[in-house]
Amino acid sequence: MDKLVIVESPSKSKTIKQYLGDEYEVLSSKGHIRDLAISNVGGLGLDIENDFKPQYAILKDKKKTIDSLKKAAKKANEIYLATDPDREGEAISWHLKKVLEDVKSDEAFHRVIFNEVTKDAVLNAFKEARDIDYNLVSSQETRRILDRIIGFKLSKLLQNKIKSKSAGRVQSAALKILVDREREIEAFVSEEYWKIKAEFEAFEADLSKYDSRKPKLPDEASAQAVLDSLETSFTVEAIKKRERRRAPKAPFTTSTLQQEASHKLNYTSQRTMMIAQRLYEGIDLENETVGLITYMRTDSTRMSNAFIGPANEHIESNYGKKYVGQYRSKRSKNTQDAHEAIRPTNIKYHPDTVRRHLSRDELRLYKLIYARAVASLMSPATFENKTIDLSNNKALFRAKAQSIVFDGYLKVYGKYESVETSDLPSLKEGDTITAKNVVKTQHFTQPPARYTEAKLIKEMEDIGIGRPSTYSQTVSTLKKRNYVKLEDKKFVPTDQGRLTIEKLEDYFNRIVSVDYTAKMESVLDDIASDKGDQTDVVRDFYNTFIPMVEEANEKMEKIAPKTTGEKCPKCGSDMVYRESRYGTFEACSAYPDCKYIKPQEDRKEPEGTNLTCPKCKKGEIVKREAKRGRNKGNTFYACDNFPKCKNILRGRPTGEKCEHTDDLMVELKDGTIECNTPKESDSKK
Repeated sequence: MDKLVIVESPSKSKTIKQYLGDEYEVLSSKGHIRDLAISNVGGLGLDIENDFKPQYAILKDKKKTIDSLKKAAKKANEIYLATDPDREGEAISWHLKKVLEDVKSDEAFHRVIFNEVTKDAVLNAFKEARDIDYNLVSSQETRRILDRIIGFKLSKLLQNKIKSKSAGRVQSAALKILVDREREIEAFVSEEYWKIKAEFEAFEADLSKYDSRKPKLPDEASAQAVLDSLETSFTVEAIKKRERRRAPKAPFTTSTLQQEASHKLNYTSQRTMMIAQRLYEGIDLENETVGLITYMRTDSTRMSNAFIGPANEHIESNYGKKYVGQYRSKRSKNTQDAHEAIRPTNIKYHPDTVRRHLSRDELRLYKLIYARAVASLMSPATFENKTIDLSNNKALFRAKAQSIVFDGYLKVYGKYESVETSDLPSLKEGDTITAKNVVKTQHFTQPPARYTEAKLIKEMEDIGIGRPSTYSQTVSTLKKRNYVKLEDKKFVPTDQGRLTIEKLEDYFNRIVSVDYTAKMESVLDDIASDKGDQTDVVRDFYNTFIPMVEEANEKMEKIAPKTTGEKCPKCGSDMVYRESRYGTFEACSAYPDCKYIKPQEDRKEPEGTNLTCPKCKKGEIVKREAKRGRNKGNTFYACDNFPKCKNILRGRPTGEKCEHTDDLMVELKDGTIECNTPKESDSKK
């Protein structure tokens, strides 16, 4: 073995190994191998007196991985660092190099990047190996340092004062968006208004003007006055026809993929990214293993000519030349444009041809990505909009209809983009017609809508907080910390979420503001492009932030735990509700002098499954019921060898073994059947 290749995920290493010769050994780091140490002032892992120099420690669960990598590195002449093509991946490559430097000289290391896991892309990447981009590393390191300072200092403060579990730079800004919207809803004062509609034999028309002005009908009396002024017949005042073109949407970015998958497939952002990761890293086809999509963390809508050319040929041969459009990539002010859009790696991998190699979830998401990429290269759809204006004394009514003249890109994407069509009868100007009925209806103005997950991600992208690699993680954290709950698939801040933002606004208003968070993302972009200095950014932030923490520590009121109404049977003190990682429990308020905890009541024997735990090989997988916390009453499956074995399954075991691992197959809440061990996901981000 002359050459060692290190990637992030085991599944990607398997795919890449097939493209390279026997002289290459391909191993996986399984994500990050180091993180900031929990040492020095405040456990920040920073040398405050020495330009905030970061100090790193090996992650506990990566020691065996590093030993294996060092052993392989000693035998290799060349080491290729092929981690993901973004800041996080660049940083992982740098950490790998730092860890392996004691067994290999600097000139042995090479950085290779590829936007898609295909044979041509991988082989070309090795021909264009480069050095590590230390500007990208510095940008990631700065982000990690800022998040560590905020996470350690702010989270500890909030846990002590108000029992909130955590705070973060992007997380808190996103939570503030949701809390601010809830405040708007609560402050909203609904107003009454009325509409008038004329119903004819084959169509309907709405009142559009009264006395040459837009009608204002604030109450029933004003609506009735209009009705009383109308004659029996209506005169066709004008007929207008206008063609309108609707251009196809751009291919997917991370944000738009998460939004569309939420709307069309009902997937959470986290689920979308897990599936996309599998499609990117490699799928076993008949005679090859290949990544079906390009890198799924991107904010660009750009596509390479290597894809556009064959895709245009595909469109022309399957749908006709008139369906081939002109593609133009658009770039917003916040776009980094480091990678292509999310697209199929090759137009030949049509969903129908790879269907039997994909799970249900993988196929649904791949079909969406494939259709969107192809549709983005097609001609616009053409519609005919028709309006008929009908006059009646001082009132003008308008009827509208829309028909498709040319379907264009909808030929491919029509399944995902609904189009309402209707028709109007053949009339001429001057014709007189009689309405079957004219009705008035009462309405009320509605408050702004709460955010769905898709809309929150879009808002974050539009404002410029977070990046493609963090959208899913941020949303997941808000739910996990119990700062928000879902009602009708919309986010509602919990009391704890609102309290958290209220206290942050009182003492850290600048830090949690959307503008500041967006500005900080721009600062990180500047460091990545060698326009900013890491030490200056960290120093300025630290010197601004720490005094805020000290003031809040002194002035923020500490909220006492809520009493249960019972007395401790041991010491007579009040019993209170407390929180742990496992949920809510009842304990003595005199802790630590009294350590009484109320025992669980009505404990039931767990239901067995006759399945041996694949983790410890000793216990049995049993069905349990959560007794505390927000999941109280929900069932789950876990090893009965607890606490020696803490294996908990992601769903109900089917009784079958996974063909790729030693784990069990499980049925998830949505009915999907998957291996309990998920393939490498975006969790490292």
